[in-house]
Amino acid sequence: MRYEHRSNPWIVLAVVLAAEVMDLLDATVIAIAGPSIRADLGGGTALLQWLAAGYTLAFAVGLVTGGRLGDVFGRRPMFLAGAAGFTLMSLLCAVAPGPAWLIAFRVLQGLCGAVLIPQGLGLIKAAFPPERAGSAFAAFGPVMGLSAVCGPILAGVLVDADLFGTGWRAIFLINLPVGLAALLGAARFLPRNAEQNPSLRLDLPGTVLLGGALLLLVFPLVQGRELGWPWWCWAAMAASVPGLWLFRRYEQRRVRAGCTPLVEPSLLAKRRFNAGLVVGLIFFAGVMGLSLILSVYLQLGLGYSPLRAGLTQAPWAFGTALGAVAAHGLSARLGGRRVLVGGTGVVALGVAVLLGTLAATGGSASPWPLLPALLVLGIGMGASMAPYFDIVLAAVDPHELGSASGTLTAAQQIGGAIGVAVLGTAFFSWSGRGLTASLERVLGLELGLLALAGALCFLLPARAREESPEAHGAPVATVAG
Repeated sequence: MRYEHRSNPWIVLAVVLAAEVMDLLDATVIAIAGPSIRADLGGGTALLQWLAAGYTLAFAVGLVTGGRLGDVFGRRPMFLAGAAGFTLMSLLCAVAPGPAWLIAFRVLQGLCGAVLIPQGLGLIKAAFPPERAGSAFAAFGPVMGLSAVCGPILAGVLVDADLFGTGWRAIFLINLPVGLAALLGAARFLPRNAEQNPSLRLDLPGTVLLGGALLLLVFPLVQGRELGWPWWCWAAMAASVPGLWLFRRYEQRRVRAGCTPLVEPSLLAKRRFNAGLVVGLIFFAGVMGLSLILSVYLQLGLGYSPLRAGLTQAPWAFGTALGAVAAHGLSARLGGRRVLVGGTGVVALGVAVLLGTLAATGGSASPWPLLPALLVLGIGMGASMAPYFDIVLAAVDPHELGSASGTLTAAQQIGGAIGVAVLGTAFFSWSGRGLTASLERVLGLELGLLALAGALCFLLPARAREESPEAHGAPVATVAG
């Protein structure tokens, strides 16, 4: 790949970061705004789950295909198409007349994000010479951490301010100036020589098979409780298993036919990589599901305003940034697996402290007793996420790295969608005894998930493929949502 001399590389970085921030903010603000959306548009508790799960599921299913679109047609055109679609879907979400429309636009927004986000790292590599690329990648961590901190707070400010009577709709309208700025900057400054390979072909049947199998699993998990768990819900979940099996067989046939698969079948034969996939599914299901439930609990259970709920969760986000910084140095000295296991243990400690706090206070309306537990939980989450991709990718061969990176990021998003569905369903199913008691039972379930994820971590490689500071400085994949 040639360096694009005519493009200012730092402006290219700013454009890519604007898109990343837009996506991350959109993933974090919905948890805070969910109760206000439900109060305005109506709908059951499943609406709160679908607003998060619909976006993350669509993003996850489309992520690998979105990256392949950049390989085939070029990263600059796909970045422009994804940014335009994401901005348009944000506008449609803001004017959605009802809950079904809003969920549909959120799903389409997730698909547009899946086209937009995978192009970022390739564009930066095209704009920066190799000796300066490390400095560009180093900017991702602070910007993503700041976005995670600001997302819930921004959502609370916008909803409480009710600017021009927009209420919750402002959380989507705020994307319009950011999206338009990213579009204009992309059209003017993005390099035109980003790598592309027209000989590649898209695996659309594979995408449909994978998406259908995941939908068969997630849809009944989200809707089953409100529908009274009819027989077809159980049948659909059971059908997801042969659906995933058909997807795997189809991918194997593509490889034998000399076609490019959506997921390299050889990856699924690697025990350590499979263990990493399961760890990611369980871990991100737990933390992303808990994030939604805690936001709902603070507003519906304790009566917090959206702004107060967002500020209460700020220590979680700050702790995540602190944990990631600490893990950066510890991974090189101790090995990434030890840091991953230790970080998972710290998350469990934070959950246990939160559980003890709820039991001691009886669901007090004051946010202060919750802050230490949320800070500890965030530190553990940041420490766990920092070495995860490097450690799991140490189990794959060099020619599999591209497919493995996309698969891991998709697994993270799929785990989040399933976590929102499963933990959300459990939380609302147990809410008859009170939301505080329901949250306590969900936290017990969370501890079980973390214990399982921690145990599976010992199947992973002890260290990443490279242990130099430069190896830990560049992100392998972007953690979105």
